[in-house]
Amino acid sequence: MEDLSNSKAARRPGLTLATLCLAVLVAQIDTAVVNLANRSIGDDLDVGVGAMQWILDSYNLVYALLLPTGGLLADLYGRRRLFMIGVAIFAIASLMCAAAPSASVLIASRAVTGLGAAFLVPASLAIVRVVWRDSIARNRALGIWAACNGLAMAIGPTLGGVLVGHFGWRSIFLVVIPICVAALALSVPSIPESSDPQGRHFDGAAQLFGAAALGGLAFAAIQFRFAPHLALVSCIVAVLALAAFIRIEAGKGAAALVPLDMFRSRVFRGAAIATTGMTFGMYGTLFLLPLTWQSTGAFDAMGAGIALMPMALVFVIVSPLSGMATQRYGARISIASGLAIIGTGLFLIGTGGLRHSIVPAELGLAMTGLGMGLATGPLMGAAVGAMPAARSGTASALINVARMVGATAGVALLGTVFAMAGDTGHGLHTAMLIGAAVEALCAVLAWRTLQEKNHAGPTARMISAATPRQ
Repeated sequence: MEDLSNSKAARRPGLTLATLCLAVLVAQIDTAVVNLANRSIGDDLDVGVGAMQWILDSYNLVYALLLPTGGLLADLYGRRRLFMIGVAIFAIASLMCAAAPSASVLIASRAVTGLGAAFLVPASLAIVRVVWRDSIARNRALGIWAACNGLAMAIGPTLGGVLVGHFGWRSIFLVVIPICVAALALSVPSIPESSDPQGRHFDGAAQLFGAAALGGLAFAAIQFRFAPHLALVSCIVAVLALAAFIRIEAGKGAAALVPLDMFRSRVFRGAAIATTGMTFGMYGTLFLLPLTWQSTGAFDAMGAGIALMPMALVFVIVSPLSGMATQRYGARISIASGLAIIGTGLFLIGTGGLRHSIVPAELGLAMTGLGMGLATGPLMGAAVGAMPAARSGTASALINVARMVGATAGVALLGTVFAMAGDTGHGLHTAMLIGAAVEALCAVLAWRTLQEKNHAGPTARMISAATPRQ
């Protein structure tokens, strides 16, 4: 790995972190504002729930599919280089979304936006791992990095509602462009370049089969209601592609796109499971709840954005403080309890989302934000810290793959349950109860996988060292 000690950029950690956070903010704001615009987009382009799912999941799917490639390319050719390329692609694709004349063009443009996010996000997390060599300083930086997700959710819904209400849905894609320009301008003076190939190379066959596996499963989930036979064929293709992917990667060992030996780490496995479960319920909620509110006339876009604020605000407040809870009680308790709290929140949303009083849904949103705040920082820190620095790009990519797989599955599966129910109230109730059950299951699995015992040796120490402290 390149020596960063003499780099001027390496001596500006505050500016480096600010630049990375701007880009993370871009990737997360994009999703948050689109959730609020779905009803308006559907009405303007005359499309239903299925197309609206694809408008969200085309981004989520490409993002998830190409994250391993983004992390690998960052390690091979330079983390700053990939970071800047990702930000530039994101800006150009956002312009394409704003100008889209039809749903199909919008879906394709959203897919290109996902490509930009797949490059910039793993590169940014890998840069944190490389620039902050001291574990305590790195964990603080990771806590701030993770808090940007909550800040985006705090800004995104309200901003999306205001923009849709006053300027139309196309304006939501233009709002991220100034942030992209600022991140690009700051990248060269603030981010040191680094890479660490270690004999690895691009793995086209694995990328192809991995894309077929995840894409096939998402297609099957979204199209099940409309074309069940086609969905079944897609599911079979996805399973076969997954088997081929695993066989290819197993044969390549440490040089694989997704080195399977990384999953031998109990910490990394547990973090991936918990991350997938966390985003499954959270992204499903962010898709369905504002859609339900607007469809039933409970709120317009601006009102729905304001009503979503409790989740984001609690997350922003709790996330930077999660390190203290982890230091006192351990990552295992922080992560498992966070998932259990999210599950409780989804249960409350499902049982009270369309009642005359909004209090149950708001309480559920606040609990969801609390659980996310407790779990997000420790999850990211545990995953990246469980691997050596040379694998930081790949590790950060894979934990973000887990995050986006959960997001894609949440929108696809819970959205399909919602649509199949027919009645909006029953659909939201059923989808949220399923989401709550998934959160509870993943909390139990994370508790068992992330066991911290005195005799656990390196595993327990790894969890402790990898989670943010204040």
